[in-house]
Amino acid sequence: MCGIAGEIRPKGGISGDRAYEVQSVLKRRGPDSNGLYLSDSAVLVHTRLCVVDIENGRQPMSCLRGGGRYVIVYNGELYNTSEIRDELIARGCEFHGHSDTEVVLYAFAEFGSECVYKFNGIFAFAIWDEKKRRLFFARDRIGVKPFFYTLEDGGFLFASEIKGILAATGRQPEIDTQGVMEMMLIGPGRTPGYGVFKGIEELKPACCGFYDENGLRLHQYWSLTDREHTESFEQTAEHVRFLVTDAIQRQLVSDVPIGTFLSGGLDSSLISSVASRALKEKGEVLKTFTVSYKNNDRYFKATKFQPNSDSDFVGKMVDYLGCDSHIVEIDTPELVQALFDAVEARDLPGMADVDSSLLLFCREIKKHVTVALSGECADEIFGGYPWFRDPTVRSKDGFPWAQSTRYRAGFIREEFTSLIDPEDYVQQKYLDTVNSTSKLQNLSPLESRMKEMINLNHNWFMQTLLDDKVANKNKFTCK
Repeated sequence: MCGIAGEIRPKGGISGDRAYEVQSVLKRRGPDSNGLYLSDSAVLVHTRLCVVDIENGRQPMSCLRGGGRYVIVYNGELYNTSEIRDELIARGCEFHGHSDTEVVLYAFAEFGSECVYKFNGIFAFAIWDEKKRRLFFARDRIGVKPFFYTLEDGGFLFASEIKGILAATGRQPEIDTQGVMEMMLIGPGRTPGYGVFKGIEELKPACCGFYDENGLRLHQYWSLTDREHTESFEQTAEHVRFLVTDAIQRQLVSDVPIGTFLSGGLDSSLISSVASRALKEKGEVLKTFTVSYKNNDRYFKATKFQPNSDSDFVGKMVDYLGCDSHIVEIDTPELVQALFDAVEARDLPGMADVDSSLLLFCREIKKHVTVALSGECADEIFGGYPWFRDPTVRSKDGFPWAQSTRYRAGFIREEFTSLIDPEDYVQQKYLDTVNSTSKLQNLSPLESRMKEMINLNHNWFMQTLLDDKVANKNKFTCK
């Protein structure tokens, strides 16, 4: 996890007075090193968590290509780095290290904005073209890496976190009526692209854009598209096996210690198994990390989301893997105290004890490894929630995980509800997503609803969990 930020004024006038303040704000994201690029038209800020090519991956990074000079700040992991590097070398590019940052930079210098179609990874980056005095920026398809921005007095300012925008502008944080509705009714999620605070936006997943003297231009380069499934069951199973295994193996590339979350559930167990096998081939032992809560055996209650406790399954997996197992036990008073740190890290109210427990968990993990893989968001992709399986839950109108709008609205003052009707606000967000779902013709009612559920989860619930993961890792990266 790294921090990126910048200010662009193509006509000049950059002072860079606040650059070091922004860098200080983002240091939590990148504690290992930092860097700054400053010209009369652009300032780029970077704070780095070193994972790959520690010495040669410093940022901001620049290159000369085709008569131009390009400067990048980048936060992410590019999983097909080697393939793209080989293609670029064949086109005459010369590399000085093996970082994915350098590959992204040269890919833009060579292919322009079309480079995003080549990337397999999670990323948010910005590249300043000195010759054209133009900024290009992009965010990965799912929106794992954050990118907030604002337009102010003929300038474009961006940062990995909302607090970075506030530090860059010197603004006091403000919320308007819509911001109140987002926090009270949509929270802990957010409407895609909305930064909640007045004047702040977030670049949507799978979007890229340019900013220059002609203003801001955005483009969505990818979306979920429904296609006919022509594979047999056996072919499908093999295809899924390859995709999952390939995704895990590509994320094991690291120059620093690596581990996995291990809850005992299907997702983390599968990831840990593949990772353990790969590390054993190199003569290494996988480190796994499990969170536990004091007196959990006494107070655990089964729900549709979690029908049983994980502890028994964790033990079975540890025996099977032969891994170096670490169990982190958290007590309730710790969770309460960490709520404040979690909200500050996230910049907005979040998922309460889910946030604080993750923050405490990751603080302990950081003592052993820098990178860890988790199974977060697998339920959204593979249908692991009750609203995918339970016909009663699935058929309900509205967001299946948010059926308490009227109750939540009871906490909002009338001066706000007189301007925006709470139930209409939430329902319209739901309908906008449902109506934008890509669906083939002549689907059965069940198939049609499942497509909608996938789209709802992709655009809302998955984003909420990613916000939680990205914000609360505290000098730690979950790849």
